[in-house]
Amino acid sequence: MKIKKIESFNVRGESGRIYFIVKVSTNTEYYGLGEVGIKGWGSAIMSAVDHLSEILIDEDPWESEKLWQKMFRGGFFPADTVYSCAISAIDIALWDIKGKSIDKPVYKLLGGPVRDKVISYPHVQGMNIPDLLESAKKHIDAGWKFLRWHQLETEPFDKNNNATFDPLKSIQISINSFEEVRKNFGNDIQLCFDVHTRLNPTLTIEMCKELEKYKPFFIEDPTRSENPDVYKLLRKKINLPLAAGEQWGSKWPFRQVIEEDLIDYARIDLCIVGGITEALKITHWAETHYIDIVPHNPLGPVSAAACVSLCMASTNVGVQEMPTKPGSLDNKLFPKQIEWDEGYSWCPDVPGLGVDFSIEEAERCAVEPSRSGGNLYRPDGSFTNW
Repeated sequence: MKIKKIESFNVRGESGRIYFIVKVSTNTEYYGLGEVGIKGWGSAIMSAVDHLSEILIDEDPWESEKLWQKMFRGGFFPADTVYSCAISAIDIALWDIKGKSIDKPVYKLLGGPVRDKVISYPHVQGMNIPDLLESAKKHIDAGWKFLRWHQLETEPFDKNNNATFDPLKSIQISINSFEEVRKNFGNDIQLCFDVHTRLNPTLTIEMCKELEKYKPFFIEDPTRSENPDVYKLLRKKINLPLAAGEQWGSKWPFRQVIEEDLIDYARIDLCIVGGITEALKITHWAETHYIDIVPHNPLGPVSAAACVSLCMASTNVGVQEMPTKPGSLDNKLFPKQIEWDEGYSWCPDVPGLGVDFSIEEAERCAVEPSRSGGNLYRPDGSFTNW
């Protein structure tokens, strides 16, 4: 079996969501699907996929470790995040091919299931506390046992997707949101809070002191990710579980936070970090330090399937991010998706990842890659993290 073709698809589903899917075809009936983690860099990543395909055509898809090394190191200069996104999508597709070719689900190739299903959390939405509470109630009523929301905005986004973000106001609103969620829904629901790198370390430390009494499951991305050494300071000053890692594009940025026990949950993004091959290494590395993984998954059905495959075959799992119930969006584009019930997700016992992708529908709803995300500015006009 040899790789014969690698294609990129940037598409908009009926829901309005954008997906960047990579399909790897072979000289047999078997093909694999992968997903790119940073859709907003779509044009650059699409070029990287095309470039990497030059060294993959006619290679054996079963040799995924060798191919990973060639993709990451083959240009002498190690891959940056653009290339790691391309590598991730291709690598996930190779694992999908391997599973399909021997009639086994990917999670059985990763060591077999250690659990039947994976506890998952949704994205609770709301620009203000009343909207947040309404969204939280809908999710709880639907059976979710975890809730997740992020550092709250202080003004709505305008038509150009710009907004003013006042960190001090946001801190108080976010503290109030915890108080209201606990008051309305009690202590049995687990709460995950994403600072989304919007605060500096000092402000996050002060906010977390006020959040201790609400016992969040974790505080995610408490500050910017460029310098992992900052987690030394955060570890000393914050008495809450910390989660980080979604922006890191290989195993190496995880080294310090794992080996120095600076985080409690590794937020590996399989569609950025280098695919299943790299994520599996980080997961087992984290296990030696009793650090659980919480795979980052704000994307689509292929990413969800890859993440849940890893979680089903790994002992050290905290919870799995699952923005919406699998199978509830864009079924024309993804006619086969993974399973969900009462707050748990799992991959069915079918070959590969258990996801399919309609090429006919993809060609119909193709869109040009474009930048995604908003722009936040401090009250003084300075740019800040979204």
